[in-house]
Amino acid sequence: MRKRWKYEVLMVVFCLGCGRLFAQETPITPGNGQGAPTNLNTTTPLDSARPFIVRNIIISGNRKTKPYIIERELLFKRGDSVNLADLVSRFERSKELLMNTALFHEAIVSLKEFNGHHVDIAIDVKERWYLFPIPYVKPVDRNLSEWAKQGYGFDRLNYGLKLNYNNFTGRNDKLKAWLITGYSKQIQLQYELPYVDKALKNGIRVGFTYRTNKEVNYGTDNNEQQFHRDSSGNTVLSKQWSAFVSFTHRPAIRTRNTISLAYIGQEVDTSITNRNPKYFSNGRTRLSFPEITYKVEYSDLDYNPYPQKGVSGEVSILKRGFNKSFNLWQLSARGGKHGFLAPKLSYSLQASGTLRLPFDQPFINQQLFGYGDFYLRGLEKYVMDGVAAILFKNTLRRQILQFYIPTPFTSHDRIPFTIFLKTYADAGYAYNKLQSGNTLTNRMLYTGGFGIDLLTFYDLSFKIEYSFNQRGQSGLFFHFKNDF
Repeated sequence: MRKRWKYEVLMVVFCLGCGRLFAQETPITPGNGQGAPTNLNTTTPLDSARPFIVRNIIISGNRKTKPYIIERELLFKRGDSVNLADLVSRFERSKELLMNTALFHEAIVSLKEFNGHHVDIAIDVKERWYLFPIPYVKPVDRNLSEWAKQGYGFDRLNYGLKLNYNNFTGRNDKLKAWLITGYSKQIQLQYELPYVDKALKNGIRVGFTYRTNKEVNYGTDNNEQQFHRDSSGNTVLSKQWSAFVSFTHRPAIRTRNTISLAYIGQEVDTSITNRNPKYFSNGRTRLSFPEITYKVEYSDLDYNPYPQKGVSGEVSILKRGFNKSFNLWQLSARGGKHGFLAPKLSYSLQASGTLRLPFDQPFINQQLFGYGDFYLRGLEKYVMDGVAAILFKNTLRRQILQFYIPTPFTSHDRIPFTIFLKTYADAGYAYNKLQSGNTLTNRMLYTGGFGIDLLTFYDLSFKIEYSFNQRGQSGLFFHFKNDF
């Protein structure tokens, strides 16, 4: 009887521990023989109350990634004493953490061998392609809806080459070199090394950017951006450069602190300040200023690019400029809660907000809704400027399909696709001391809709959404996101 109980325990551990995680997959499934326990000690009954001791961690599949970078993400280390139930949960969470490094498109964490209450753990990974010399073609406008409003003009495209070299030396470091021309021009160099110390807690990031533009968004009217370009279309109306250095401190797994120091210079043509004297401040056409940012992040998510389970939060404080003519304090916060209501049915509750002081700010410090990922679904056509804002996003989604397409590549033998149906409702508010004819500020905003999300590897996501807003408008919107 005792012998039968012992083998039942071993089979439970094996079935739960030997799983395959593939990009968006979070369930643990039985292995196909990989990582199966061998040389089991069958002469001594296991004591379920006695903790297991991690004897060895065997890593395979990491052709470039340094082993210590992988071990940094694990919730166990050699010599740890862990009870059975806790060991299984650490396996699952460690696989999620490995995937969230964006270094691998597949990871397996499994029991390799039992020897009494000593265990060997196997980590098997499949690395991504890390070098991406990508031809770059993208509209200069802030999103596809804005590009459509401008007539899908090919003359509004930027093009060039983006060289992204992730895991540059095998230390999860990143090298970026962007050469962009077309409607606007940009040169960007950036290098990030997440760990510079033996304790693997401190990192650094440095970068430089220079860009020019022939068209400038000099103001907002009727909730829409107002642009100006020279009649010839060839005159450069704005120049900007910036240099920065960031220091990160990651004391454990879930928390990260970042301090960034930057110096920024901007210059615009007098035709811009003639149209909006408050573009910078006091009709100035040149500006240079330091910027200091402190940010603390907490993340306990199953899959960072598209979370279905876990919580996250972020708080940052920014200081831009140090004189009366250009002086900004900004406090920002965001958080999210994600979970499952039933198998394949999940929800997301997200909130974010921004406060800028003093309230009297130049135009370039007033961008809020409609820029980046800070928008209400259904109001993508509009922008809302101001000095304070709050945003709530609520989403309910159901996974309806998951399939794989085989490939001839041994390192990428299949491409996963996961499709979700979703419905959502958003709410937001933007405060602007000088409303000046923009009717969407200083009032509550509500939107909703339904859509389809398509996920695949390399953190690619495609979103098709049909949204409604409180103005009685509706429309189809497309969003695309990747990590390139």
